Amino acid sequence: MSSISIKIDLRQLKHIIQKLKRKDGTEVECLTIPINENNLFKGEKGVYLDLTAFELKNKQPGSKDTHIVKQSFPKEMYDKMSEEEKMALPILGNLIVWEKQEATPNVITEPMDIPDEEHDDLPF
Repeated sequence: MSSISIKIDLRQLKHIIQKLKRKDGTEVECLTIPINENNLFKGEKGVYLDLTAFELKNKQPGSKDTHIVKQSFPKEMYDKMSEEEKMALPILGNLIVWEKQEATPNVITEPMDIPDEEHDDLPF
């Protein structure tokens, strides 16, 4: 089993950075991302950004990145895009697949003496 680290740069989507005021009057910096202009999917339980990861074929020396992340579009919309438009889609982020090292099993090569006595240490 492996772990995956993902970093997404939301500024690659169409956005506005603006300062808004809270109820107490203090300002907070916000990233506003329009739903329709970014082709986000508005479902019953949330607003979704569909993503696709592409494995890097030529990894940069010293980089741990294993994939790049781009936005995924509905088939009808993707089919209407020219090759130039597809290639111009921004890279939204990167992904690192951290492979977990399998533990080396302990193998006993000599037979063990296991006593035949029954132990009654358990209360059930």
